[in-house]
Amino acid sequence: MIPDYIQDILNTFERAGFEAYIVGGSVRDILCQITPKDWDITTNATPEQIQELFPDSVYENNFGTVGIKRRLADETVEIIEATPYRTESGYADNRRPSEVTFVSELSEDIHRRDFTINALAMKSDGTVIDLIHGQTDLTAQLIRTVGDPQERFQEDALRLLRAVRFAVQMDFEIHPETKTAMIALAPSLATISQERIRDELTKMMLTPRAMDGFILLYETRLLPHIMPELEEGIGVMQNGHHIYDVWEHLLRTMQHACDMNWSLDLRMAGLLHDIAKPRTKEGVSPTCSFHGHEVVGASMAYEILNRLKYPKRFTNRMSKLVRYHMFYYDTGEVTESSVRKLVRNVGVTNIKDLIKLRECDRIGSGTPKARPYRLRHFEYMAEKVITDPISLSMLAINGNTLIKELNITPGPNIGTILNVLLAEVLEDPTLNTRDTLIQRVHKLQTQDLNSLKQQSITTIEAKQEEQDRAIKRKYHVN
Repeated sequence: MIPDYIQDILNTFERAGFEAYIVGGSVRDILCQITPKDWDITTNATPEQIQELFPDSVYENNFGTVGIKRRLADETVEIIEATPYRTESGYADNRRPSEVTFVSELSEDIHRRDFTINALAMKSDGTVIDLIHGQTDLTAQLIRTVGDPQERFQEDALRLLRAVRFAVQMDFEIHPETKTAMIALAPSLATISQERIRDELTKMMLTPRAMDGFILLYETRLLPHIMPELEEGIGVMQNGHHIYDVWEHLLRTMQHACDMNWSLDLRMAGLLHDIAKPRTKEGVSPTCSFHGHEVVGASMAYEILNRLKYPKRFTNRMSKLVRYHMFYYDTGEVTESSVRKLVRNVGVTNIKDLIKLRECDRIGSGTPKARPYRLRHFEYMAEKVITDPISLSMLAINGNTLIKELNITPGPNIGTILNVLLAEVLEDPTLNTRDTLIQRVHKLQTQDLNSLKQQSITTIEAKQEEQDRAIKRKYHVN
């Protein structure tokens, strides 16, 4: 599974008398029969020697990593990272080493790495170098630190989150000693930048098992240092059709978006849509209420995502979805006007995700049917008001064209001519060009417009009904 261009790099090192191995997640993925997303190489060559072998490389860091360029067919450049064997020390900020020392032995480099499954090396011929039983842990499906877990997590507190992410990403268990150390050192996560926490959280949420990830974050005491607001929902029971407390409801709502392989947006909106329920609860379950939780929740969602340094556009969108997730959709009462107002408030680009969020909400509540008739009817209504209506504005010319360029006197005939043109364009859209329509107007001026008027109205109304029926069929509503 080693591609030719990686083989070429390894062979270049070996021909020059150096050792070189694929290392880390690349090897892990190969052994799991997964195509690696990126490739890392370790070698006993120094950064300067690597640059001599690959003159077009880049070296712009203090950790010895040289970027070897691979030019692709579309002229873009892929970077393959090659790093000398090294040891690290002095992790003053629980993240980055203050001292890096290049060493001559692969074993020294291997023992500085985070988890055993990421501490494997592979030769160009496919031979695996396993100095810390990483293959055993792969077979046992275990996440275990290399050496003392306390030391590994103190070196880099972000590894606390990476352990959770790898566990859910690979469907592995965390080794008991590793998990114990995670609980003990959870407060050190506060030393990590919000941007790095956000990136790991996002990767975890994009796995198929995001719900298990949040449960692990809770069990390892990491959650209070990421999204403490979620824990407020533990034990907060709800009303009506809800069979779970707020905590489990939020996780299950998010998980449905994962099960459907929907976007991060829907997963995050599902996780946060009822975040304010614990703070707005009034009364005792099962007759309690949560008045205004969507308004308070929109503000909380904004604060949470802003704190985690998510982009403003994403943060604003999540806040809006949370704010309007309680939209009303009784088929006997919902009108086009009310749906049109909701579309204006939420935005045309968000309305489909708002409907999907309602589907997630239903499944997360324990309701067996995700898309009942009422929700499908709302989808129909939403698409109907969003779809461009059949109107004279669809034409390539307008009344001013007839008056100014064709010298037609203003009056009822203007509307009649345009309606006739619209009816003909609906039958044959290729006619809708300025020149074609102007030619057609000249001919219409010699015909009996009154006889064409009713015919055109009938055609337009039929097309409108046909459009409406098509949308209804799409959503299986009457």
